[in-house]
Amino acid sequence: MPSDLFTMQDPRSQYPGPPSDVELQSAPATQQAMSEKPDCGESSYKGSGRLAGRKALLTGADSGIGRAAAIAFAREGADVAICYLPAEQEDAEEVANYIREAGRKAVLLPGDVSHEGFCQRLVADAIAQLGGLDILVNNAGRMGKTEGLLETSTERFDTLMKTNVYSIFWITKAAVPHLKPGASIINTTSIQGYDPTPSIFDYAMTKAAIANFTKGLSEPLMEKHGIRINAVAPGPIWTPLQEADGSKDKLKKLGQTTCYKRPGQPVELAPVYVLLASQESSYTTGEIYGVTGGMGIA
Repeated sequence: MPSDLFTMQDPRSQYPGPPSDVELQSAPATQQAMSEKPDCGESSYKGSGRLAGRKALLTGADSGIGRAAAIAFAREGADVAICYLPAEQEDAEEVANYIREAGRKAVLLPGDVSHEGFCQRLVADAIAQLGGLDILVNNAGRMGKTEGLLETSTERFDTLMKTNVYSIFWITKAAVPHLKPGASIINTTSIQGYDPTPSIFDYAMTKAAIANFTKGLSEPLMEKHGIRINAVAPGPIWTPLQEADGSKDKLKKLGQTTCYKRPGQPVELAPVYVLLASQESSYTTGEIYGVTGGMGIA
């Protein structure tokens, strides 16, 4: 893999193709247990002070896309609080070390975002330990697969909705009264919200809801509070989420339907989160940024 993100090179071969060594895991999957680990910018992301002095809270930031964004935020000068499930503690400790190595404060806040009470405490604890809040990234999510509508249990459906959708509502609602004009909220949706795969149709529903939530709140949040809210829509990205109750055969073909013929790496999304968090995107709200390997969102 490249040592930086700035050397001109062929993006088709910049990162590996679909994983050849897949270890399926029960949810929540961890990055520690992956045979082929994603590039979350641990070695390749270099900061330039674009978020100097900011205070950020990210959910689902122990691995994958959230991990890449947390590392990038710290290297851009932000103090960072990360939320994750207690079972993901080892991954979270690694992220905290990268944040501290960047000279920034790391706050670890384990818990389950599918519970309203925890979401409210999460925001309060992040603000108390960071000394404020300027950036909120709602990234935590569950996926897994189902065999279809008739085989999808209410328990699974309820868990997906509470983890992927309710949590964003609860956390954002708790955070907004504490955010000052110029603050940024970034949600992680997905190409699945626009082009759903049948085996994860219920997951896709949650991602469509997140996109709608983002657009629906953009006008009132700006008019009343001066807060921007945007979302990132990843395509096929190599993260632990893919191994959680996934399919080995499908994972070994991950990203092959893109024109790149490979999956994306979390570090390839990090600059988008940084841009949306920074003042450089001051005139951007209610937008969905696709990072899909050319698959597009519509």
